[in-house]
Amino acid sequence: MSSEPSIDYMGLAGKTFLVMGVANKKSVAYRIAQQIEQLGGTVIYSVRSEARRESLAKLLRDRQVLVCDVENREEIDALAESLSQQPCELAGLVHSIAFADYPEGIRPFHETTRDQFLQAVDISAYSLIAVCNAVRDRFARDASVVTIGISTTRMASESYGFMAPIKAALESSLAFLTKSFSRFSEVRFNAVAAGLLKTSASAGIPGYVDSYLFAEKVIPRGRAVETDEVANTAVFLLSPRSSGITAQSIVVDAGMSINYFDAAVIGAVTSADVD
Repeated sequence: MSSEPSIDYMGLAGKTFLVMGVANKKSVAYRIAQQIEQLGGTVIYSVRSEARRESLAKLLRDRQVLVCDVENREEIDALAESLSQQPCELAGLVHSIAFADYPEGIRPFHETTRDQFLQAVDISAYSLIAVCNAVRDRFARDASVVTIGISTTRMASESYGFMAPIKAALESSLAFLTKSFSRFSEVRFNAVAAGLLKTSASAGIPGYVDSYLFAEKVIPRGRAVETDEVANTAVFLLSPRSSGITAQSIVVDAGMSINYFDAAVIGAVTSADVD
């Protein structure tokens, strides 16, 4: 018996996946899509605007790229219609979409406006529900849906503004989607709860870079989580290899959450206080 692993060990070859949220080559969504393609799967891309599709023309050359602004119900319906006209079924969906408006920079949480909060919920959390409902007839019976969360929604990180409660809503929806879809399918819903990443989107968050540098000090191995490590976990969750996992958030933080009281970090802080 050969000891060599099967070339299709992950079971993705010949299957089609919808990947939403590619912004550039550093995007988590793009890294996930790359792995799917390397493993023999086909990716249909969905981006938020025509301008974004044009900016990705070179990167996504020869790929099918659809446009869907998830704030617009009509565009979600149009996405579903486009998919319904294709002969394939979806083995999985990647939801890597988040947005928060900080027009005046990060302000105290209690000053968050209604419009800011509701827009963030709509784009970052409700969009998962809306898209999955719209394309439900295109899913394979045992399809897998993966969204991107954050490593903790209980840490009141000022550099993340008001997004942690939004991500908490996203995470909670996984259980309810799993339950409601179980009435007619075995579609699974999971999240990769990522630690701080070096992406273009995160770099635009006020104060995020300092938090990222701090994370590197706290993480036991001394370096931050890599985007490909998050993508690796997402691809596993998309695959039949994770068939027994649903309604879960898999934390990928390289151990940051176990090491907040690292002696070196404590020493640096207390020494600075003394000075």
